[in-house]
Amino acid sequence: MKRGFKSIALLLVIALFAALVAACGGKNGGSGGKVSVGIVLPTKDEERWLQDEQRFKDALSDTKYSTEILFSQGSSAKEKENVETLINKGIKVLIICPFDGAAAGAAVEAAKKEGIQVIAYDRLITNTDAVDYYVTFDSKTVGAKQAQYLVDHAKGSGQPLYLYAGAATDNNAFIFFEGAWEVLQPKIADGTFKIANSSEATALKDSKSLTRDQISKIIGQVTTNWDANEAKNKAQTHLTAASADMKGDVAILAPNDGTSRSIADVFASDKAITSYVITGQDADKASIQYIIDGKQSMTVFKDVRTLVKDAIGMAVELLDGKTPETTGSYNNGKKDVKAKQTDVIVVEKSNVKQELVDSKYYKESDFTGL
Repeated sequence: MKRGFKSIALLLVIALFAALVAACGGKNGGSGGKVSVGIVLPTKDEERWLQDEQRFKDALSDTKYSTEILFSQGSSAKEKENVETLINKGIKVLIICPFDGAAAGAAVEAAKKEGIQVIAYDRLITNTDAVDYYVTFDSKTVGAKQAQYLVDHAKGSGQPLYLYAGAATDNNAFIFFEGAWEVLQPKIADGTFKIANSSEATALKDSKSLTRDQISKIIGQVTTNWDANEAKNKAQTHLTAASADMKGDVAILAPNDGTSRSIADVFASDKAITSYVITGQDADKASIQYIIDGKQSMTVFKDVRTLVKDAIGMAVELLDGKTPETTGSYNNGKKDVKAKQTDVIVVEKSNVKQELVDSKYYKESDFTGL
């Protein structure tokens, strides 16, 4: 009897310990554990989002709150599944960078029904009132800085200008292009640039500002879908169709670093291209090496550390029952979403070391020829 009693007691202790482990879950939201902050990012296939993942982990290491980070791999269905998984883990705050800003509405509405605070991260979720806050880089300024760089490095008059854009599913792509157009348009109208690869943009060359529908038509012709291979194929198609007067010294508006490198490689391989100036954004390591090597002209550096810090700071304030500080708002088609904006920096060969190495964003050993 005593042996039987001891066995039962031992089993009870083991069961109790197992229950405690399952309840605690761990800081990173272990299996079955409660999670304070759920984070959903669009894909693991781009360097940018892997950077964000690591920065989130670093930022949350100093808080008392647990988190779990999931990737949607370019699928709105997977994104919704990820949100549902996090809802079931008891999250109080959802930080989400949508793959498709409009399609993500259903996912965040499900979270909102459970009383979860929703923070759109980097990309705005559109046409829903289920978004509480938006943490973003100033996307219009990104486009304006890219365009200004092309204007500042223009050669003479009648210089061919090749336009490229992000994905039509990404609200940021529209904002980037809007910011760029407002800077480029006066220089298109006065003949400094001539548009080489978009009949829609050419037809609108005298319009100082564009409606969303007009931008959509242009993006339909020059979209890269944020995909390096698609950007490469589109650039090859454009150069094959280009007449001699659309070559020589050219200016290229490329939307981000991944597409910029692909487009630059295509233009560099065309013997009729005398020189090119090309933009980018995100400060990918590969593009910083391209800038050092003279293959890419510039990138817009968006310090992910600051953006992550802003997002986590906002989440913690919400968890602590406080009202986060905001610096502006963005209309998403249903409401004005309160936003906190982060500044961006133009990086070219002359200031790579100062902005990216001295600031400890990257190590000098990450590059050659610096």
